Amino acid sequence: MSTIIVQGHPRRGMSDASRLVVLVVGGGGREHALCIALAASPSVSEVHVCPGNAGTRLLAQNHSISASDVPAVVELAKELGADLVVVGPEAPLVDGLADSLRSSGIACFGPDSENAMLEGSKLTAKSAMSEFGVPTADYLILDVDSDIDSALSSYSESGDPWVVKRDVLAGGKGVVVTTDVEEARTAIEQAIESDGKVLLESFLPGEEASVLVLMDESGYVCLPASQDHKRLEEGDRGPNTGGMGAYAPAPVYTDEVRRKTIERIVEPMHIGLSKKDSPYRGVLYVGLMIDEDGDPYVVEFNVRFGDPECQITLPLIESDLAGHLLACAEGRLSSEHVEFRDSHCLTVVLAAEGYPGSVEKGRRITGDGLIANSAEGQSASWINHAGTAWKDGELVSSGGRVLSATGIANSLSEAAESAYSLIDKIQLEGAQFRRDIGHRAL
Repeated sequence: MSTIIVQGHPRRGMSDASRLVVLVVGGGGREHALCIALAASPSVSEVHVCPGNAGTRLLAQNHSISASDVPAVVELAKELGADLVVVGPEAPLVDGLADSLRSSGIACFGPDSENAMLEGSKLTAKSAMSEFGVPTADYLILDVDSDIDSALSSYSESGDPWVVKRDVLAGGKGVVVTTDVEEARTAIEQAIESDGKVLLESFLPGEEASVLVLMDESGYVCLPASQDHKRLEEGDRGPNTGGMGAYAPAPVYTDEVRRKTIERIVEPMHIGLSKKDSPYRGVLYVGLMIDEDGDPYVVEFNVRFGDPECQITLPLIESDLAGHLLACAEGRLSSEHVEFRDSHCLTVVLAAEGYPGSVEKGRRITGDGLIANSAEGQSASWINHAGTAWKDGELVSSGGRVLSATGIANSLSEAAESAYSLIDKIQLEGAQFRRDIGHRAL
């Protein structure tokens, strides 16, 4: 086996002219994972990415255009003759990138700005869940005129933590869960000062899982459920982060939980979103809390692939990812047959010194396995670049989450062994990573 992450080869007799030119928008680990899968697609001739990172440069053409510069991204797609644009981060979607691309006749995998507000505004998401009958936590909306102490008291009787959620895009860091009343009050006051309002939610006990759902008006496909690790330190301690690792499939997501999730959450959301003048086209990230009875509740919706969930979900898709994403972008997903590997995948994030706060950048990254994939038997491992760049011919850190080591195998323990064997070979001054990714399932 040369590499397990290559999902196919160009079909015989298939000319470059009949294959797709794809533009990926973004520059993190998620986008590197997308580039890996798309570059291996039998239906793709060229992969471009803006802005990309040091890893994407190895298999795609990087373009120094910010993902947030909507007009420039649209112009680049036109210049490239892109058949499909795949948008990684949420902010450009909220800012109308998909709208502008579709107005220019370019297929885009990602929802329009109205639908993107399912992530852009927690209140919008709550309103949609209420309208469609989707189970989620109770909540209060607080603003400058609200009695904060009274609100906190109303949610303190159970003894559960307070959950404070900003109603804006916050890079996955807009939630505070605390048992400290002063910390909760401070989070509320700061959010009101900066955003005008904030959500105070009831606490949902249970175990978290995430389900990525490809969705358009014709149908939907649920990808294997995953579980990520948000806390910085082992044992799920320390500050919240954008994610320190993830694995899939998640055992907590049993067949019965899957049935309930589809029946109570995915199907109602699909029906509701499909009735809109502009239907949802893209991936709907369903963040779940599964209680002790196996009942799922929605913690949050995102309108893009999760990071690092994307890194361990895409390798489990055996069929042609590019074909599936294009079909979804064109509203014909129901015609696709998505096939999955009977494997386990796990990724471990290596973060820079100081993360999730102010980080040290520009430090040299060395070690075996940074570029080449490794494979042995049914196991394989590789690096997903995130905050990396080339400087004076050397690989250096350029962000908080620098890279991740990903392993795939017949069992989760073997996947973990592959990932950790690889990350142990990487040197970065001040680097930090967890050694217990997947502990709930191992």
